[in-house]
Amino acid sequence: MEDFGRLFDLTGKRALVIGAGSGIGAASAQGLAAFGAQVWCADINDAAVEGVVKDLPGAEGLHFDIADASSSANVLSTLGTPDIVVSTPAINVRKRLAEVSDEEFDRVIEINLKGNFRVMRDFGRAMAANGGGSMIAFSSIRAQVVEPGQGVYAATKAGVLQMLKVLAAELGPQGVRANAIAPGVVETPLTAQIKNDQRWYEAYRDKTMLGRWAQPSEMVGAVVFLASEASSYVTGSYLVVDGGWLAADGRFTPPA
Repeated sequence: MEDFGRLFDLTGKRALVIGAGSGIGAASAQGLAAFGAQVWCADINDAAVEGVVKDLPGAEGLHFDIADASSSANVLSTLGTPDIVVSTPAINVRKRLAEVSDEEFDRVIEINLKGNFRVMRDFGRAMAANGGGSMIAFSSIRAQVVEPGQGVYAATKAGVLQMLKVLAAELGPQGVRANAIAPGVVETPLTAQIKNDQRWYEAYRDKTMLGRWAQPSEMVGAVVFLASEASSYVTGSYLVVDGGWLAADGRFTPPA
């Protein structure tokens, strides 16, 4: 008889959380540790990641710049291959497409798309050679629905989703699972511009079926699920955690 009580147990698993210094990344690191994983907390902000690590027994902080091509290789050569990788970093330039400069376009692509490509390529290759693993990256509801001012960001989030699907197809035979999590509106540093505009904040709040924004901690269930044996037959998926945003119609034109 199956021991279903241990489906979410991550004891003995090594998890790398990229972007663990704040927001969804910090919550993900805390959640994985709570279920028994040994967590490597990686972030470009060393002080922030050390603040997270001090409250997680056995966790280790790492400097990681997702825009630096050597970051993944440095982790692999120093610590070996993780069983679980969670990638959360993203930036946004809220401008209409006609106003986006080449430099702004390149900056968003470099972090959101190319950075995640390197993570998938380098850690996916290592996981495949190691006999398996779980690759989790954060996409967004913007991979499916858009609004003015979100063009480049939405393109990168759709790209992350499609790359994960390809990774799942290519590395599935080697035991590597690859899945995307798609948050809706979450109160994080990335959404500060919206939170500071009461009209905008309330419009987003009211668009959800639950009538509120999400907290970073509410992404943890999806992360632990996809990291654990509870999702052993789940790969190439797009797990939406959006309070019902995509399921309901509604219109709002933001000031961007």
